Amino acid sequence: METRVSLVKFCCFFFFFFLCLFSIRLELSEAQMVPAVFVFGDSLVDVGNNNYLTVSVAKANFQHNGIDFPTKKPTGRFCNGKNAADLLAEKVGLPSSPPYLSLSKNKDAASYINGVSFASGGAGIFNGTDQVFGQAIPLSKQVENYLAVHKILVEQLESSAAENNISKSIFAIVIGSNDLFDYFGSSNLRKKNSPQQFVDLMANTLKAQLMRLYTVGARKFFLAGIGVIGCIPAERVKNKTHECNEERNFWSVKYNEALKAILNELKSELQGINYTYFDTYGIMQNLIQNPSTYGFNEIKAACCGLGDLKAKVPCVPVSTYCSNRKDHVFWDLYHPTEATATIFVDTLFDGSSQYTFPMNVRQLVSV
Repeated sequence: METRVSLVKFCCFFFFFFLCLFSIRLELSEAQMVPAVFVFGDSLVDVGNNNYLTVSVAKANFQHNGIDFPTKKPTGRFCNGKNAADLLAEKVGLPSSPPYLSLSKNKDAASYINGVSFASGGAGIFNGTDQVFGQAIPLSKQVENYLAVHKILVEQLESSAAENNISKSIFAIVIGSNDLFDYFGSSNLRKKNSPQQFVDLMANTLKAQLMRLYTVGARKFFLAGIGVIGCIPAERVKNKTHECNEERNFWSVKYNEALKAILNELKSELQGINYTYFDTYGIMQNLIQNPSTYGFNEIKAACCGLGDLKAKVPCVPVSTYCSNRKDHVFWDLYHPTEATATIFVDTLFDGSSQYTFPMNVRQLVSV
Protein backbone atom coordinates (compact mmCIF):
# COMPACT_ATOMS: atom_id res chain seq x y z
CA MET A 1 0.00 0.00 0.00
CA GLU A 2 2.79 2.40 0.92
CA THR A 3 4.46 1.61 -2.42
CA ARG A 4 1.26 2.58 -4.33
CA VAL A 5 0.93 5.85 -2.37
CA SER A 6 4.56 6.68 -3.05
CA LEU A 7 4.09 5.93 -6.74
CA VAL A 8 1.02 8.18 -6.92
CA LYS A 9 2.93 11.00 -5.17
CA PHE A 10 5.85 10.49 -7.55
CA CYS A 11 3.58 10.66 -10.60
CA CYS A 12 1.77 13.74 -9.26
CA PHE A 13 5.07 15.48 -8.64
CA PHE A 14 6.26 14.88 -12.19
CA PHE A 15 2.88 15.86 -13.62
CA PHE A 16 3.02 19.25 -11.90
CA PHE A 17 6.74 19.56 -12.70
CA PHE A 18 6.14 19.13 -16.42
CA LEU A 19 3.06 21.36 -16.24
CA CYS A 20 5.25 24.11 -14.78
CA LEU A 21 7.84 23.59 -17.49
CA PHE A 22 5.14 23.76 -20.16
CA SER A 23 3.76 26.97 -18.63
CA ILE A 24 7.22 28.56 -18.63
CA ARG A 25 7.79 27.59 -22.27
CA LEU A 26 4.35 28.94 -23.18
CA GLU A 27 5.10 32.26 -21.46
CA LEU A 28 8.43 32.50 -23.31
CA SER A 29 6.80 31.78 -26.67
CA GLU A 30 4.11 34.37 -25.97
CA ALA A 31 6.77 36.93 -25.04
CA GLN A 32 8.54 36.35 -28.37
CA MET A 33 6.56 38.58 -30.71
CA VAL A 34 8.44 37.87 -33.96
CA PRO A 35 10.55 34.95 -35.22
CA ALA A 36 13.66 37.07 -35.73
CA VAL A 37 15.19 40.54 -35.99
CA PHE A 38 17.72 41.12 -38.77
CA VAL A 39 19.70 44.32 -38.26
CA PHE A 40 21.47 46.41 -40.92
CA GLY A 41 23.22 49.71 -40.39
CA ASP A 42 26.09 51.62 -38.85
CA SER A 43 27.67 52.19 -35.43
CA LEU A 44 24.33 53.14 -33.87
CA VAL A 45 23.35 49.46 -34.03
CA ASP A 46 26.67 47.61 -34.47
CA VAL A 47 26.91 44.89 -31.79
CA GLY A 48 30.46 43.83 -32.60
CA ASN A 49 30.93 43.09 -36.30
CA ASN A 50 33.81 45.54 -36.57
CA ASN A 51 35.71 43.54 -33.96
CA TYR A 52 36.32 41.03 -36.75
CA LEU A 53 37.58 43.53 -39.34
CA THR A 54 41.34 43.10 -39.08
CA VAL A 55 42.46 46.46 -40.45
CA SER A 56 39.55 48.57 -39.21
CA VAL A 57 40.19 51.31 -36.67
CA ALA A 58 36.42 51.91 -36.37
CA LYS A 59 36.11 49.77 -33.26
CA ALA A 60 34.75 50.10 -29.74
CA ASN A 61 36.10 46.92 -28.14
CA PHE A 62 38.05 48.82 -25.49
CA GLN A 63 37.36 50.83 -22.34
CA HIS A 64 35.34 52.79 -21.46
CA ASN A 65 32.74 51.46 -23.88
CA GLY A 66 30.44 48.92 -22.26
CA ILE A 67 30.88 50.29 -18.73
CA ASP A 68 27.11 49.93 -18.17
CA PHE A 69 26.63 46.80 -20.29
CA PRO A 70 25.47 43.77 -18.22
CA THR A 71 28.97 42.26 -18.40
CA LYS A 72 30.58 45.64 -17.56
CA LYS A 73 32.97 44.97 -20.44
CA PRO A 74 33.46 46.46 -23.93
CA THR A 75 31.75 44.41 -26.62
CA GLY A 76 32.25 46.45 -29.77
CA ARG A 77 29.14 48.55 -29.17
CA PHE A 78 29.76 52.29 -29.51
CA CYS A 79 27.93 52.97 -26.28
CA ASN A 80 28.21 52.89 -22.51
CA GLY A 81 25.70 50.04 -22.41
CA LYS A 82 23.08 48.53 -24.66
CA ASN A 83 22.40 50.16 -28.01
CA ALA A 84 19.16 50.48 -29.97
CA ALA A 85 19.51 47.04 -31.56
CA ASP A 86 19.73 45.37 -28.15
CA LEU A 87 16.77 47.31 -26.82
CA LEU A 88 14.60 46.55 -29.85
CA ALA A 89 15.34 42.83 -29.49
CA GLU A 90 14.25 43.02 -25.84
CA LYS A 91 10.99 44.67 -26.86
CA VAL A 92 10.05 41.73 -29.09
CA GLY A 93 11.18 39.10 -26.59
CA LEU A 94 14.38 38.02 -28.31
CA PRO A 95 18.06 37.96 -27.35
CA SER A 96 20.22 40.54 -29.11
CA SER A 97 20.91 39.52 -32.70
CA PRO A 98 24.56 38.34 -32.69
CA PRO A 99 27.16 39.90 -35.02
CA TYR A 100 27.22 38.06 -38.35
CA LEU A 101 31.00 37.91 -38.49
CA SER A 102 31.06 35.97 -35.22
CA LEU A 103 28.95 33.28 -36.92
CA SER A 104 30.00 33.52 -40.58
CA LYS A 105 31.86 30.20 -40.51
CA ASN A 106 28.84 28.51 -38.95
CA LYS A 107 26.55 26.91 -41.51
CA ASP A 108 23.96 25.76 -38.97
CA ALA A 109 20.52 27.35 -39.40
CA ALA A 110 19.99 27.28 -35.63
CA SER A 111 22.62 30.00 -35.28
CA TYR A 112 20.55 32.40 -37.38
CA ILE A 113 16.96 31.41 -36.58
CA ASN A 114 16.29 34.31 -34.16
CA GLY A 115 18.11 36.94 -36.20
CA VAL A 116 21.55 38.30 -36.97
CA SER A 117 23.16 41.73 -36.96
CA PHE A 118 25.00 42.77 -40.12
CA ALA A 119 25.53 46.36 -38.92
CA SER A 120 29.01 47.85 -39.03
CA GLY A 121 30.41 51.00 -37.44
CA GLY A 122 31.30 53.52 -40.14
CA ALA A 123 29.03 51.90 -42.74
CA GLY A 124 27.06 53.88 -45.26
CA ILE A 125 24.46 53.41 -47.94
CA PHE A 126 27.24 54.00 -50.45
CA ASN A 127 30.55 52.16 -50.65
CA GLY A 128 32.49 55.10 -49.26
CA THR A 129 36.20 55.49 -48.63
CA ASP A 130 36.01 53.76 -45.24
CA GLN A 131 34.41 50.72 -46.80
CA VAL A 132 36.90 50.55 -49.71
CA PHE A 133 39.81 50.32 -47.28
CA GLY A 134 38.16 47.67 -45.11
CA GLN A 135 37.17 49.96 -42.28
CA ALA A 136 33.49 49.05 -42.41
CA ILE A 137 30.95 46.84 -44.17
CA PRO A 138 28.75 48.91 -46.54
CA LEU A 139 25.03 48.27 -46.83
CA SER A 140 25.34 46.43 -50.15
CA LYS A 141 27.71 43.90 -48.56
CA GLN A 142 25.50 43.63 -45.48
CA VAL A 143 22.61 42.64 -47.75
CA GLU A 144 24.86 40.12 -49.51
CA ASN A 145 25.68 38.62 -46.12
CA TYR A 146 21.98 38.33 -45.37
CA LEU A 147 21.41 36.52 -48.67
CA ALA A 148 23.96 33.92 -47.54
CA VAL A 149 22.04 33.49 -44.27
CA HIS A 150 18.74 33.27 -46.13
CA LYS A 151 20.13 30.45 -48.27
CA ILE A 152 21.15 28.49 -45.15
CA LEU A 153 17.73 28.98 -43.55
CA VAL A 154 15.81 27.85 -46.64
CA GLU A 155 18.08 24.88 -47.30
CA GLN A 156 18.14 23.53 -43.76
CA LEU A 157 14.61 24.31 -42.64
CA GLU A 158 11.46 23.28 -44.42
CA SER A 159 11.23 25.87 -47.21
CA SER A 160 7.68 27.12 -46.61
CA ALA A 161 8.30 27.32 -42.84
CA ALA A 162 11.48 29.34 -43.40
CA GLU A 163 9.72 31.73 -45.75
CA ASN A 164 6.83 32.13 -43.32
CA ASN A 165 9.19 32.99 -40.48
CA ILE A 166 11.11 35.46 -42.65
CA SER A 167 7.91 37.21 -43.73
CA LYS A 168 7.00 37.77 -40.06
CA SER A 169 10.49 38.88 -38.99
CA ILE A 170 11.61 42.48 -38.54
CA PHE A 171 14.26 43.90 -40.85
CA ALA A 172 15.69 46.91 -39.00
CA ILE A 173 17.78 49.43 -40.93
CA VAL A 174 19.59 52.36 -39.29
CA ILE A 175 21.97 54.02 -41.72
CA GLY A 176 22.73 57.24 -43.62
CA SER A 177 24.59 59.57 -41.26
CA ASN A 178 28.03 58.51 -42.45
CA ASP A 179 27.08 59.21 -46.06
CA LEU A 180 26.26 62.81 -45.17
CA PHE A 181 29.48 63.15 -43.15
CA ASP A 182 31.39 61.79 -46.17
CA TYR A 183 29.66 64.23 -48.51
CA PHE A 184 30.44 67.35 -46.50
CA GLY A 185 33.96 66.15 -45.84
CA SER A 186 34.80 65.49 -49.51
CA SER A 187 35.31 68.17 -52.14
CA ASN A 188 35.16 65.46 -54.82
CA LEU A 189 31.70 64.33 -53.76
CA ARG A 190 30.48 67.93 -53.62
CA LYS A 191 31.76 68.52 -57.15
CA LYS A 192 29.90 65.51 -58.50
CA ASN A 193 26.51 66.21 -56.92
CA SER A 194 24.59 69.05 -55.35
CA PRO A 195 23.40 68.30 -51.79
CA GLN A 196 19.88 67.64 -53.07
CA GLN A 197 21.12 65.28 -55.76
CA PHE A 198 23.20 63.46 -53.17
CA VAL A 199 20.39 62.87 -50.66
CA ASP A 200 18.07 61.77 -53.47
CA LEU A 201 20.74 59.33 -54.63
CA MET A 202 21.11 58.06 -51.06
CA ALA A 203 17.39 57.33 -50.84
CA ASN A 204 17.19 55.65 -54.25
CA THR A 205 20.25 53.51 -53.50
CA LEU A 206 18.67 52.42 -50.23
CA LYS A 207 15.43 51.63 -52.09
CA ALA A 208 17.32 49.21 -54.34
CA GLN A 209 18.70 47.37 -51.29
CA LEU A 210 15.24 47.15 -49.72
CA MET A 211 13.94 45.62 -52.94
CA ARG A 212 16.72 43.00 -52.81
CA LEU A 213 15.54 42.03 -49.34
CA TYR A 214 11.90 42.00 -50.43
CA THR A 215 12.77 39.65 -53.30
CA VAL A 216 13.92 37.01 -50.81
CA GLY A 217 10.90 37.30 -48.55
CA ALA A 218 11.36 40.31 -46.27
CA ARG A 219 8.01 41.99 -45.65
CA LYS A 220 8.29 43.97 -42.42
CA PHE A 221 10.79 46.82 -42.35
CA PHE A 222 11.77 49.27 -39.65
CA LEU A 223 13.73 52.27 -40.91
CA ALA A 224 15.12 55.13 -38.85
CA GLY A 225 15.58 58.56 -40.33
CA ILE A 226 18.82 60.47 -39.74
CA GLY A 227 18.94 62.37 -36.47
CA VAL A 228 19.99 65.93 -35.65
CA ILE A 229 23.59 65.23 -36.69
CA GLY A 230 24.48 68.92 -36.68
CA CYS A 231 24.02 68.95 -32.91
CA ILE A 232 26.30 66.05 -31.95
CA PRO A 233 29.38 67.03 -29.90
CA ALA A 234 31.67 66.39 -32.90
CA GLU A 235 29.87 69.18 -34.80
CA ARG A 236 29.26 71.58 -31.89
CA VAL A 237 32.95 71.59 -30.95
CA LYS A 238 33.80 73.12 -34.35
CA ASN A 239 31.83 76.21 -33.35
CA LYS A 240 33.23 78.55 -30.69
CA THR A 241 29.72 79.13 -29.35
CA HIS A 242 28.95 75.41 -29.39
CA GLU A 243 25.90 75.97 -31.55
CA CYS A 244 24.58 73.28 -33.89
CA ASN A 245 25.70 73.02 -37.53
CA GLU A 246 22.44 73.95 -39.20
CA GLU A 247 23.64 72.98 -42.69
CA ARG A 248 24.09 69.39 -41.52
CA ASN A 249 20.67 69.48 -39.90
CA PHE A 250 19.01 70.93 -43.01
CA TRP A 251 20.27 68.13 -45.25
CA SER A 252 19.39 65.51 -42.65
CA VAL A 253 15.79 66.71 -42.94
CA LYS A 254 15.99 66.68 -46.75
CA TYR A 255 17.28 63.11 -46.76
CA ASN A 256 14.53 62.04 -44.38
CA GLU A 257 11.96 63.53 -46.74
CA ALA A 258 13.47 61.56 -49.63
CA LEU A 259 13.48 58.38 -47.50
CA LYS A 260 9.79 58.78 -46.64
CA ALA A 261 9.01 59.28 -50.32
CA ILE A 262 10.73 56.06 -51.43
CA LEU A 263 9.02 54.11 -48.64
CA ASN A 264 5.67 55.40 -49.86
CA GLU A 265 6.63 54.29 -53.38
CA LEU A 266 7.57 50.81 -52.19
CA LYS A 267 4.26 50.46 -50.36
CA SER A 268 2.37 51.11 -53.60
CA GLU A 269 4.72 49.01 -55.78
CA LEU A 270 5.27 45.87 -53.68
CA GLN A 271 2.50 43.59 -52.49
CA GLY A 272 2.48 42.72 -48.80
CA ILE A 273 5.21 45.12 -47.71
CA ASN A 274 4.77 47.03 -44.45
CA TYR A 275 7.07 49.41 -42.65
CA THR A 276 7.64 51.72 -39.73
CA TYR A 277 9.49 54.97 -40.35
CA PHE A 278 10.93 56.46 -37.17
CA ASP A 279 11.44 60.22 -37.03
CA THR A 280 14.78 60.17 -35.22
CA TYR A 281 15.28 63.84 -36.09
CA GLY A 282 12.01 64.91 -34.48
CA ILE A 283 12.40 63.05 -31.20
CA MET A 284 16.08 64.01 -30.94
CA GLN A 285 15.29 67.67 -31.55
CA ASN A 286 12.57 67.60 -28.90
CA LEU A 287 14.93 65.92 -26.47
CA ILE A 288 17.62 68.57 -27.05
CA GLN A 289 15.16 71.43 -26.74
CA ASN A 290 13.42 70.00 -23.65
CA PRO A 291 16.09 67.91 -21.90
CA SER A 292 14.59 68.07 -18.39
CA THR A 293 11.37 66.48 -19.70
CA TYR A 294 13.40 63.38 -20.50
CA GLY A 295 15.63 63.50 -17.44
CA PHE A 296 18.77 64.98 -19.02
CA ASN A 297 20.85 67.96 -17.98
CA GLU A 298 23.73 67.76 -20.49
CA ILE A 299 22.87 68.04 -24.18
CA LYS A 300 26.08 69.43 -25.69
CA ALA A 301 29.07 67.62 -24.22
CA ALA A 302 29.92 63.95 -24.58
CA CYS A 303 30.14 61.81 -21.46
CA CYS A 304 33.38 60.12 -22.54
CA GLY A 305 36.26 61.87 -24.29
CA LEU A 306 38.80 64.63 -23.81
CA GLY A 307 39.03 68.35 -24.52
CA ASP A 308 36.32 70.89 -25.24
CA LEU A 309 32.88 69.24 -24.88
CA LYS A 310 34.91 66.02 -24.47
CA ALA A 311 34.82 65.99 -28.25
CA LYS A 312 38.40 66.79 -29.19
CA VAL A 313 39.49 63.22 -28.45
CA PRO A 314 37.17 60.20 -28.81
CA CYS A 315 36.26 57.79 -26.03
CA VAL A 316 39.51 55.83 -25.67
CA PRO A 317 41.09 54.21 -22.59
CA VAL A 318 42.93 57.43 -21.61
CA SER A 319 39.74 59.48 -21.81
CA THR A 320 37.69 60.54 -18.81
CA TYR A 321 33.98 59.78 -18.50
CA CYS A 322 31.05 61.19 -16.55
CA SER A 323 29.83 59.51 -13.38
CA ASN A 324 26.12 59.54 -14.25
CA ARG A 325 25.59 58.53 -17.83
CA LYS A 326 21.82 58.93 -17.48
CA ASP A 327 22.29 62.72 -17.34
CA HIS A 328 23.92 62.85 -20.79
CA VAL A 329 22.34 62.64 -24.22
CA PHE A 330 25.67 61.67 -25.81
CA TRP A 331 28.08 58.95 -24.76
CA ASP A 332 30.93 60.06 -27.03
CA LEU A 333 31.38 62.68 -29.72
CA TYR A 334 29.07 60.79 -32.14
CA HIS A 335 26.88 58.31 -30.30
CA PRO A 336 23.99 58.44 -27.81
CA THR A 337 24.05 57.01 -24.32
CA GLU A 338 22.00 53.95 -23.45
CA ALA A 339 19.56 56.32 -21.73
CA THR A 340 18.99 58.18 -25.01
CA ALA A 341 18.73 54.96 -27.01
CA THR A 342 16.12 53.71 -24.54
CA ILE A 343 13.94 56.78 -25.18
CA PHE A 344 14.29 56.27 -28.93
CA VAL A 345 13.31 52.60 -28.76
CA ASP A 346 10.42 53.17 -26.34
CA THR A 347 9.10 55.77 -28.79
CA LEU A 348 9.56 53.79 -31.99
CA PHE A 349 7.95 50.74 -30.42
CA ASP A 350 4.89 52.25 -28.75
CA GLY A 351 4.97 55.88 -29.87
CA SER A 352 2.28 57.93 -31.55
CA SER A 353 2.11 59.02 -35.17
CA GLN A 354 4.07 62.13 -34.17
CA TYR A 355 7.28 60.09 -34.44
CA THR A 356 6.30 56.78 -36.10
CA PHE A 357 4.71 56.52 -39.55
CA PRO A 358 2.44 54.96 -40.73
CA MET A 359 2.53 52.76 -37.61
CA ASN A 360 4.77 52.02 -34.65
CA VAL A 361 6.77 48.80 -34.39
CA ARG A 362 4.28 47.10 -32.06
CA GLN A 363 1.63 47.64 -34.73
CA LEU A 364 4.05 46.51 -37.45
CA VAL A 365 4.57 43.23 -35.59
CA SER A 366 0.79 42.65 -35.55
CA VAL A 367 0.17 43.40 -39.22
